[in-house]
Amino acid sequence: MPKRDFVLEIKNLDCHYGHIHVLQNINLNVKRGEIVALIGANGAGKTTLMRTISGLKIQNKGDIIFKENITITDTEAEKRVKLGIAQVPEGRELFKSLTVEDNLMLGAYTRDDKEEIAKDLAFVYEKFPILLEKKNLISGNLSGGQQQMLAIGRALMSKPDLLLMDEPSMGLAPVIVEEIFAFIEELKKLHMTVFLVEQNSYFALTISDRAYVLENGEIVLSGNSCDLVKDPRVKEAYLGM
Repeated sequence: MPKRDFVLEIKNLDCHYGHIHVLQNINLNVKRGEIVALIGANGAGKTTLMRTISGLKIQNKGDIIFKENITITDTEAEKRVKLGIAQVPEGRELFKSLTVEDNLMLGAYTRDDKEEIAKDLAFVYEKFPILLEKKNLISGNLSGGQQQMLAIGRALMSKPDLLLMDEPSMGLAPVIVEEIFAFIEELKKLHMTVFLVEQNSYFALTISDRAYVLENGEIVLSGNSCDLVKDPRVKEAYLGM
């Protein structure tokens, strides 16, 4: 079969928590080299969708298709990492008793290309110099912003084909948020494939190529981000305009 243009396709996906229907008939895709944003209010189901893509939540219906026609609907989370999916989770979820560098190296645990791992570690340290400065410190002692940088760096160490970013600016000081946003812009220049959930809807729409709007577990709008940022419904509901 020919290779698909999509790194990720989700078809007719439903998710439940008990009797609560959290996601309903989700259809979306992410093409290679794109940044695709998902915006929506708190409780819309954005994090549930992220967890479902990474394999931490099992869907009740539908299919998830990864690069080269690989159906990963029933694939375990660890195997999805090996296939090339990495997540920067909401809340960071670091190994806080381990050092900064140990956390980064755990991101590369599925790899055995030592020279390339060293290059990627150098790249992370170049982009986040504070992590190099603190590489031997226990990660639980880092500030919130530094922990977010570490969570991003750890995900990049797996050399993913698809990077999932769930609320990367949440709870951070404005100056740190600017730094995180600048780094995501750099990922765009490097043609990394990113699926982004971000509470700052305006930034999400200005940095992404395309976007989906999730309301009450359903996708209600989708399109090019440059068009959605001008859409009166999006401006009123998510941009405060």
